[in-house]
Amino acid sequence: MKDFKNYVSLAKKGDTEAFAKLYSIVYKEMYHTALYNLRNHHDAYDVVSETVIDAFSTIGKLKNEDAFKSWIMKILFSKIKRKQKEYYQDTSELNEDILYNFEFDFDSTELKEAIENLDDESRGILSLSVLGGYKSEEIAKIYGIKASSVRCRLSRIKKELRLSLIV
Repeated sequence: MKDFKNYVSLAKKGDTEAFAKLYSIVYKEMYHTALYNLRNHHDAYDVVSETVIDAFSTIGKLKNEDAFKSWIMKILFSKIKRKQKEYYQDTSELNEDILYNFEFDFDSTELKEAIENLDDESRGILSLSVLGGYKSEEIAKIYGIKASSVRCRLSRIKKELRLSLIV
């Protein structure tokens, strides 16, 4: 996508309109990924906002314009992980809203429960693959692991989900 690369190049030079255009291209995917992992609308908006602020202030350091999308998603996952740690730091402040207020576009209580039972990293890898359409190499960059490990994890996650839905 030549225009995409051009927007990144302009944004690196301080063009706020170009950065706004980039944001308009990726914001829905970022929000859905954050919501899928955090299961709370307010927190999802917060981490996306924090990600955009960080990305805007550091885009000049981005070396490869083609890597913009995986770069901003890596920032997003860093924010998501930080927010998830906050959830677990003080369990007395956790409430049913944070743990269970996650909306699906379809009505499948069993699938919802199976996904909720996944650990945070598995849920993140699954969301990037299934919802975001990321390839294992891109997910590997985001998580700092090997692409083969991502493929293996995805296979295990899907198997685990299938087994939990059959039983």
